[in-house]
Amino acid sequence: MIRQMDKILGGLWGLLIGDALGVPYEFNDPSDLPQIDKIEFNPPEGFERSHRGVLPGTWSDDGAQALCLLDSLLECKTMNIDSFASKLLSWYENGLWAVDNKVFDVGNQTVTTLMAYKKGVPPNKSGFILPDGKGNGSLMRVLPLALWHRGSKEELVYFAHLQSLVTHGHEINQVCCALYSLWAVEIMNGLAIDDAYMKAVKELREIYRKDSSYYNELECCLRPDDEPFGKGGGYVVDSFRSVRMVLNNEDSYEMVVKAAVSLGHDTDTTAAIAGGLAGIAYGFDSIPGRWVSALRGREDLHTLINGLLTHLGII
Repeated sequence: MIRQMDKILGGLWGLLIGDALGVPYEFNDPSDLPQIDKIEFNPPEGFERSHRGVLPGTWSDDGAQALCLLDSLLECKTMNIDSFASKLLSWYENGLWAVDNKVFDVGNQTVTTLMAYKKGVPPNKSGFILPDGKGNGSLMRVLPLALWHRGSKEELVYFAHLQSLVTHGHEINQVCCALYSLWAVEIMNGLAIDDAYMKAVKELREIYRKDSSYYNELECCLRPDDEPFGKGGGYVVDSFRSVRMVLNNEDSYEMVVKAAVSLGHDTDTTAAIAGGLAGIAYGFDSIPGRWVSALRGREDLHTLINGLLTHLGII
């Protein structure tokens, strides 16, 4: 049985390492990627890496925004949207929680919404500046909320929605964040990955009223009962389905994140989202030591990790 601390550490490190693993391969078609066994922080010789100025083992916007969320949660002891929005802006402008304080990969929707927030749009409205924006930028960062939260499932869903509003206001973004958070909690509670998913779906259906717009987005857009199939793209529904697909098809942390990267396209985000859940399911010790020791910026994580474990009563 995996200890709770190993699940928590596995989730956080799993997200960051999945993100870093995907960075050199981003934007590529799957047919242009190396064989799955060759996918590492350092791509094989001859492969033209994305973000060529970025050193291997560096997490991107996915990891930095997730750490901003955890930082805000520990500081405020609740999901405070003003604090979180302020930290996201500090990440974008000053590199808060970015490795070496360097921001090198930012989605257009995130930039547009953060600039609206900077100009005075309230953080619960800024994510609606692009009303049809359905990118995966809030899903990629939500996991720390599930790791930190110890309240009711209804509150967790509300907080998952709230953190999404800053940059990704559309209801489908909120729904994906909510379902993912419930899924993570059920894996932490000891259920197998697919059993945890099915329980999370049932819980979310009970939380959303049948006549609500959230319920309609869940059933008609995300369609949680469909067999998962995704292409590793940036659309939040495709991203969610891609993650579920690789988690269903693989049985170790290493193979989950490598399979996520092998889908191509938004490789860092798919691997970050999948890697967080795989890290919880298989535990910190399942993450290859070569990746843990090569993750850049890992020394900066101690304060946040100790704060999280203290908050949870683990240390």
